[in-house]
Amino acid sequence: MVSVKEVKEMFKPKLKPIIWDDNENKLTVLDQSVLPFQKVFVELRTPEDVADAIRLMKVRGAPAIGITAAYGMVLAVLRAENLNDVIKLMHDAKSVMDKARPTAVNLSWATSYMLNRAREYIEKGEAKDVKELITLLKKDANKIFDDELEAEIQMGLYGLEKLNPGDVVLTQCNAGGLATGTGLGTALAPVKLAHILGIDVSVIAPETRPWLQGSRLTVYELMEEGIPVTLITDTAVGLVMYKKMVNSAMVGADRILADGHVYNKIGTFKEAVIAHEMGIPFYVLAPVSTFDLKSSVDNVKIEERDPDEVRTVRGVPIAPENVKVFNPVFDVTPPKYITAIITEKGVIYPPFDKNVRKIIEK
Repeated sequence: MVSVKEVKEMFKPKLKPIIWDDNENKLTVLDQSVLPFQKVFVELRTPEDVADAIRLMKVRGAPAIGITAAYGMVLAVLRAENLNDVIKLMHDAKSVMDKARPTAVNLSWATSYMLNRAREYIEKGEAKDVKELITLLKKDANKIFDDELEAEIQMGLYGLEKLNPGDVVLTQCNAGGLATGTGLGTALAPVKLAHILGIDVSVIAPETRPWLQGSRLTVYELMEEGIPVTLITDTAVGLVMYKKMVNSAMVGADRILADGHVYNKIGTFKEAVIAHEMGIPFYVLAPVSTFDLKSSVDNVKIEERDPDEVRTVRGVPIAPENVKVFNPVFDVTPPKYITAIITEKGVIYPPFDKNVRKIIEK
C-alpha cells in the first residue's frame, strides 16, 4: 500500500475549486453553479461575498464550504484598523456565513476555529498588530486546506481497501474534489486513488435533482480525470442495485452524529435502504470535522430551499407555477443501513453509538 506522502506527490488535480493568493490576500473560487457549461472563477473579497457564494451554491460540499469560510474569516480581519476591532468583525462575519448553509457542520466548525484562534493570538500577545494577526490566521486557513487534503488521501487509502479491480461504485450528489476544494474528494477519493494507481474502477452517478450535482459536477469531474462514469436518473437507483450493476455504494456526508446517523444530500437514505436490502455494502466517507458529537436527530435542522428549484430546471418551468413544493436539501440515514464510516482516523464499524467516539476522539 502506498503512503499519504507518496500519493501527495502523485496527485495532480486538473480542477482547483478554491485558490487563495497569500501575497494579494485574495480568494478565488470556481463557480460550481454554472458547471459544466461554463468554467468561471469568482473573486470573493468580503465575508458577505463568501456567504453569498455558499448560499447560491457557487461553493458547495461540506469540506469546501469549511475551507472557504476559513478564508472568509481572514477577509473579515482585513477590514480591521486595530486589534480592538478584530473580534467583533470576526464574530459578525461568522454570524453572516454560518447562516448560509446551516446543516453543513464544517461551516460553523471552521468559523469557530478561526475566531478562537484569533482570540488566542490576541490574548497571548502573539499578534502585536493586525498585520501579524492576518499572517497567523492565513497559516491557520492554509492548514485547514492542507489537513483536508491529507485526510482525504488517508480516507481514500482506507476506502481503496474496500475495492477490487473491475468494481463499479454507486455514489450520490458530488463528493469529489469540487465538494472538498482540494481536487480529490471524500467518497470519490478511493476511486481517484485507484485511477492513479492503475486499478480499473468505474462509477455510476445519479443525476441528483434538483441541483443536478451528479450530472453537472460528478460526471464532469470524473470525465476531466479520465475516470469511466455512467449517468443515471435518480429513479434508476433501485434497478441498478437490483441488477447488481454496482459492487458498493460510497457517499459523502454533511454531518454525522455520535450514534451514526448520517446527514447527506437528499437521496442518500434511499440508496442506503436499497443497498441494505440487496446486500450491497454502503460506505460513508467523511473527515472528522464532519462529526457532530453533541447534537441528536431531534435538533438538527434540515435545510429547505427555494421551491422554484423543483418547479424548474435551470430556469425552465417543468411544473405548474403555483404547485406546492417540499424541497429538503438533505436527508438522514439511520445507522442500521450503513456498513461502515470511513474517516482519516480509521474505519468505524457498527455499533456506531459505541465506536464513533472511540475513533473520532482518539
